[in-house]
Amino acid sequence: MKTEEAMALRFEHRDTEIDVSLVDRVWRTRSDAEETMTSAARTCWHLILSRAQGRLLASLRGPETRATTAPVPPGTEFLGVRFAFGAVLRPHPAASIVDGYVPFPVTESGRIVIGGESWEAPTFENVEHFVRRLQDAGLLVRSHLGNQEQIAEHPEASPTERTLQRRYRAIIGLSQTAVRQIDRANAAATMLRDGLDWRPVVETLGYFDQAHLAHTLRRYVGCTARELQAGHFAAMSFLYKTHPGPGS
Repeated sequence: MKTEEAMALRFEHRDTEIDVSLVDRVWRTRSDAEETMTSAARTCWHLILSRAQGRLLASLRGPETRATTAPVPPGTEFLGVRFAFGAVLRPHPAASIVDGYVPFPVTESGRIVIGGESWEAPTFENVEHFVRRLQDAGLLVRSHLGNQEQIAEHPEASPTERTLQRRYRAIIGLSQTAVRQIDRANAAATMLRDGLDWRPVVETLGYFDQAHLAHTLRRYVGCTARELQAGHFAAMSFLYKTHPGPGS
């Protein structure tokens, strides 16, 4: 179990004890004061629960194609479940919530309505039970799209390749090119945060030059290289784990 800090927010996160093809991270935090938080672009979707003054809110946040900022209300507890790349919640495919979210109804007793059924809200400690119940009900599944599947992305692609492209987008919500760009940007941000100079980052990850890296960081991470090296980063950006997909 690890913790990371961003401004006044302190994040605690852990891996899960279930099949990593469905969930790879659980996190929580609490806001003590009103502030704004930036999160990096991401290829996976999250279940986000928040509690404030005894009221529970639940939503599904989709993949995001650029860094975003949002106000964080004070006195609120947050729980997040980051689902693995390729996991599918059947009532809400990732392609339908790219750069968006879906609010879930919450009953008076504090149960979350998903797929027409109410479910006991998970806690940081028992997320595994919640996920298994969704899986047993057939609502949460792992796609058959292999991470190592090579998909050509050019106008001359064959009919089979174009079919695979459409299937990839339908499951993931993003093109394979977008996935590679987001993964690479988050990898660069992590390297800079860990103290590397921009030069080895550019060389290792294949950026053209410092300007190319800087543009990518602004778009996908929302921080400059200097801010990352100085430790001024949004912790949500680094709760992100890149996946070993094609071309990564």
